[in-house]
Amino acid sequence: MQIQTSDFSGNVSLKSSSNLLTISLIAALAGFIFGFDTVVISGANQPIKDLWHTTEISPWFHGFFIMSMALWGTVVGAIFGGIPTDKYGRKKILLWIGILFSVSALGSALAPDPYTFSFFRFIGGLGIGVSSVAAPAYVSEISTPATRGRLVAMYQFNIVFGILIAFLSNYFLKGAGGENDWRWMLGVMAIPSLLYTLMVMGIPESPRWLLARKNDTAGAKKVFERIGVANADEVIESVKEGIRHESSNGQNIGFFHRRHKTILWLAFMIAFFNQWSGINFILYYAPEILERAGLASVDSLKNSIYIGGTNLIFTFVGLYLIDRLGRKTLMIIGSLGYILSLALVAYAFKSAAGPAFLLTFLLLFIASHAIGQGAVIWVFIAEIFPNKIRARGQSFGASTHWVFAAIITLITPVFLDKTNGILKENPWPIFAFLAFMMCLQLIWVLTKMPETKGVSLEELEKKLVKE
Repeated sequence: MQIQTSDFSGNVSLKSSSNLLTISLIAALAGFIFGFDTVVISGANQPIKDLWHTTEISPWFHGFFIMSMALWGTVVGAIFGGIPTDKYGRKKILLWIGILFSVSALGSALAPDPYTFSFFRFIGGLGIGVSSVAAPAYVSEISTPATRGRLVAMYQFNIVFGILIAFLSNYFLKGAGGENDWRWMLGVMAIPSLLYTLMVMGIPESPRWLLARKNDTAGAKKVFERIGVANADEVIESVKEGIRHESSNGQNIGFFHRRHKTILWLAFMIAFFNQWSGINFILYYAPEILERAGLASVDSLKNSIYIGGTNLIFTFVGLYLIDRLGRKTLMIIGSLGYILSLALVAYAFKSAAGPAFLLTFLLLFIASHAIGQGAVIWVFIAEIFPNKIRARGQSFGASTHWVFAAIITLITPVFLDKTNGILKENPWPIFAFLAFMMCLQLIWVLTKMPETKGVSLEELEKKLVKE
């Protein structure tokens, strides 16, 4: 399904891209804290088991209260994050995200028991969930079609950069604080969270939100001029035309109206397949998976850094290619890499092929994700929804993503636990199942996913929203 249209940015000359890049980067830094917070728990996993004996209570308790509580907060934040993002604006919500991250980092580090710990991890999860709604929506709304893929994908770049820094931080802090080293691993996140909060104060509100929600033409024009758009009046008229198109069949149509059927299914399916690749399962449990392959605890943390580094390098590749090859092409490349790597990881466990063989194909899996789903998901979801419902659309896609992430993280200890796990002897069936799911993803991409490269948000609305 190929969408053909003229490049909206062809009629827009930019005085300078520096303001646009700086503003986009600041907003996308929410992704850095997102990535750091998502993975930092991997280093605290075993120390918390030893300190509070959570797995002696039950693997379900550890999976829910320790490992997946932040994800349940993320689910709540993603489900409801579109409401305040639409009502109060993108900038205000990005500011509150920084505050939530700061409170979570300090509270988790100082927690005296697993229940208090879980509460503050939940607070951080709320921040992650809302950030996955507000940040991509904001960046997509200040971008041009020619730069939108790269700029929104900076959110993903910051996620994987945060993941790498979290792996590095866990590695260097292991043993530094004795039995409390995990508290330092979690508490250090307060530093970038506070810095991010301060920087967000200096960015403008989304011009498309100002037009769609406030009808503030003068305010939107100031923002467009600040980011270097020479013919702001022409851009504003195009945005208004898109708003009129969305309202043409009645201003009170619901979010789940049949006109939105196509975009809702597109958002659901890309988010669904993102998690059934197993990406969060592998990132959260990387040290444990590598230990199961025969590596010692310290070596598993060290090799987790290779995973984070590979993710970062190939995210650069995805950033470079997303506006050149397009979203659909990257998804095809990523799907093929997923299938090969997951099948061979399953083989490595089943045949006891050794940790080096397994690590090689885990790294191929990470590279495939970075080029494909990792680079595409937040861009694709942010650009397919109309201006008036973009935040709610982002919320729908993000919440689908995080519901499945939380479910997978919750049930993983039931399969992996060394004492009581269903697959405690050998986890190879998990990877075989994930490879099968990626075969289904490839079929979906080839048959249902449209190419959105180089198409304005307003043109996409006309093509994807049914009359």
